[in-house]
Amino acid sequence: MVPVGGVPMRERVLDAVADAAPRILVGAGPAPEGVRLTRERPTGGGPVAATAAGLTLLDADVPAVALLAADLPLLTRSAIGELLHHLDQPGIDGVCHVDRSGRRQTLCGVWRPAALRTALDRLTRQRGGELAGAPLRELLAGLAVRELTWSGDGPPPWFDCDTERDVRRAEEWAR
Repeated sequence: MVPVGGVPMRERVLDAVADAAPRILVGAGPAPEGVRLTRERPTGGGPVAATAAGLTLLDADVPAVALLAADLPLLTRSAIGELLHHLDQPGIDGVCHVDRSGRRQTLCGVWRPAALRTALDRLTRQRGGELAGAPLRELLAGLAVRELTWSGDGPPPWFDCDTERDVRRAEEWAR
C-alpha cells in the first residue's frame, strides 16, 4: 500500500494487468472493484501458498496467469504484453524476466495455469500437504521457462521496493 508517485504500489501492479479477466489479489483487503480477493493459508505463507490460493479463484478456461509481486511500482502493461507474446511459443510453461546477473524474476512472469496446477500438485505431495514457506523455485522446477532479458526503455519492470531507499529510487524513476 506504500505509494509511489502518489499511487499505492499494489494499485500500480493491478493497473499493469487492467485488461486481465479475472484479476485476483492474494493479500489483505479491501480489493478494488472488479478484483477478486483471497488469502494464502496460512496468512504470510509465502508466494507458493499465495499461488495456490489465487489459482483456486481462477476460471478453468483462462489460458495464462501473471504471477506478480505487489511491490513492483514500475511494472507496465507493455512489459506484461511482451511476456505474454513469448508465452505463445509451443512447449513453454512460463515466461519471466531475468536480470543482468541471469537471476529469474519469477514474480514478474506469466504462466500457463495447467502447468502451475500440476506443479502445485507435485509439490503438495512432496511436502506432505504443506506449502507454507516453500520456495517458488521449487514450485517452478521442471517447468519449461522462457527467460526474457529486459530490452525496454527505462527501469526494469521487476524492480521491487523492499526498503525506503528502493521507494525513493522508484519515485525518481516514476517522474
